[in-house]
Amino acid sequence: MRIGVLTSGGDAPGMNAAIRAVVRTGIASGDQVFGISDGYRGLVEGKIQEFSRKDVSEILNSGGTILGTARLPEFKYEQVRGLAIKQLEKHDIEALICIGGDGTYTGALRLHEAGIKTIGIPGTIDNDIASTDYTIGFSTALNTACDAIDKLRDTSSSHQRCSIIEVMGRNCPDLALYSGICCGAEYIITNETGLDKEKLLESLKNDRLNGRRHAIIVISENITDVYSLAKEVEAYSGYECRATVLGYIQRGGTPTPEDRLLAARLGKYSVDLLHEGITGVAVGVIKNELHYTPIEEALKMVNSPNVELNKLVQKIS
Repeated sequence: MRIGVLTSGGDAPGMNAAIRAVVRTGIASGDQVFGISDGYRGLVEGKIQEFSRKDVSEILNSGGTILGTARLPEFKYEQVRGLAIKQLEKHDIEALICIGGDGTYTGALRLHEAGIKTIGIPGTIDNDIASTDYTIGFSTALNTACDAIDKLRDTSSSHQRCSIIEVMGRNCPDLALYSGICCGAEYIITNETGLDKEKLLESLKNDRLNGRRHAIIVISENITDVYSLAKEVEAYSGYECRATVLGYIQRGGTPTPEDRLLAARLGKYSVDLLHEGITGVAVGVIKNELHYTPIEEALKMVNSPNVELNKLVQKIS
């Protein structure tokens, strides 16, 4: 087969490992594999080149994506997708493996509906693809967040300070929930728990009166302005309070072994599925077993609340 591979949307550590697995599995199976630069935009513009085994050497430990990525909102238009399909036909590419999040999956679904064989691989630090337990990049982003929170705790304890740390995750609470538990945060605020500001302020004030030297609050992005919240905490609780937004630092860095292994498994699995004639699906892992879901169904799925971890937070915070 002649297989194309692209990365789209936000970059995530481990994408390069997935690209490598697709290329090397394809070549080992007798396929030709083509790297498409800059996501769907690059596809429309014809930024396509054949990859050899050597082209994907020494990229396992690299963050980001060697293919580059870009967002192309115009891809929702049939006319723009038609340009992409013409580029695939020009290069005789029979199938396309798309690595990214739900926006990437949407593009892959539209191409599948137009007759292109497509596979979606979940690559996003947010872990917000419900058709898989874990996405490529989540493990590394979690490690980055934990490292930062651990360091902030040292300063918070030394200065008897309250630290509010905002982590990424978009609408998915996993980065905040996992990092908060791993770092022993006193308070974890997500879109599932909601923010009861009055209760939080009163609790912090009581903690301070009872002699607690510091407090760590981990909060998901898009819930509130953490800088304004820090001012309110300081004014009411008696703690000196600082807010830190970790931001895009969570997206970069050397991928963890977990992300590299997940990417390798999903990359190989995607090529295997193409050879079995299975397309229009998103791959993933469920209870550590490889699994695929029709892309249309995957896009409709919603992450369920992690009842076990939420109960754990209530017990140990």
